[in-house]
Amino acid sequence: MSNRKTLPVSGGGTCSCKFSHNSSAEKMRILELEVSAYSGNGSSSGQEPQDADYDDVPCLSDELETMILARFPISKHWKLCCLSKRFLTLLKSGEIYKIRRVIGFKEPSVFMLASGEKNWCVFDGHFRSCRKLPIIPSDYNFEWGDKESFSAGTNLFVSGKEVNGGVVWRYELAINKWFKGPCMITPRCLFASASPGTMAYVAGGLDTTTWEVLSSSEKYNSESLTWEPLPRMIQKRKFCSGCYLDNKFYVLGGQDEQQNNLTCGEFFDEETNTWNLVPDMFKDIPLSTPRSPPLLAVANNELYTLDASSNELKVYLKGKNSWKKLGRVPVRADVQGGWGVAFKSLGNELLVIGATSSPYSQRAMMKIYTCLPDPHVEKLQWKQIVSSNTNLNPFIHNCAVMLA
Repeated sequence: MSNRKTLPVSGGGTCSCKFSHNSSAEKMRILELEVSAYSGNGSSSGQEPQDADYDDVPCLSDELETMILARFPISKHWKLCCLSKRFLTLLKSGEIYKIRRVIGFKEPSVFMLASGEKNWCVFDGHFRSCRKLPIIPSDYNFEWGDKESFSAGTNLFVSGKEVNGGVVWRYELAINKWFKGPCMITPRCLFASASPGTMAYVAGGLDTTTWEVLSSSEKYNSESLTWEPLPRMIQKRKFCSGCYLDNKFYVLGGQDEQQNNLTCGEFFDEETNTWNLVPDMFKDIPLSTPRSPPLLAVANNELYTLDASSNELKVYLKGKNSWKKLGRVPVRADVQGGWGVAFKSLGNELLVIGATSSPYSQRAMMKIYTCLPDPHVEKLQWKQIVSSNTNLNPFIHNCAVMLA
């Protein structure tokens, strides 16, 4: 005999959902239909479907049901909490994301802080849904100061400086909350970072206590919520950028202690626990001041950079230690020397967010473009993503992509 359970819904309120003894195929179909209906995709009204008689059918095993639920898009997770109390428990504990990693099911989420906003926004990988995160419970100094962001596992990190010193705020995707810490071993700003899977690497930058240019590096483990020190880089550098390429953590560009622009790069090899210098890795990229740290993205294990002086996209030719031009991007990165533009990898695609004119123009609007990169073509074709949630300021302060 069927029964009805009232479960809490993320964001407040309750949902009354009908459960019964169902066959695997039938329950899978019911889950898909009801989630589609709740999301507004399965019916014109988007209201709860009418009850059906699902009685006297064998029950779907917990294991199989979990495998099904784990494959639903992250943007629909809060709706699944209406249908399954077990899923709600798995979600809040973070177990559902561990299951997704085990079965190799990941999707990108784009976290963004636009100028003039107190709340971070998160978009799904197709920019079809958008929601605001809770406001970071920091002080005024942190809110209006410069910040860096990166992700690791299901953690989003925002690093900055409060009145009492450097601080790192951590957003937990599973429970939609911000937590303070854990802080890096060396508090820093204007550093390089990269996030392969559940780990995150940081290196270089400025010490926010002494303002010394750093060569130190460290690694964060999102499973244990701890930082561990790594060997020092060969070169001290600030205003640098990082990426994860060929299973190695690369740090490129930046400036040394004497404000000299650095054209060399270096990478950390986990197997040998050493840093290796790559001379002239950035020699083909015009270096001018003032400018942002290098705009880097890795897609299909190929490294791309957005040249902020010319708005040109370039791909790194590993065997030649040089860069090949792939045409201009459709946003203006040159207006503020790269500041205010988001350039990221989105799975196997490249993502660029900004304005097609000066971001300070009254007519400026935030534009989103993606492309499937091909290092062998002469010019890449960009596709504009049309979203109803792009009424944000086109000047992007921070952007991070999380794969979970």
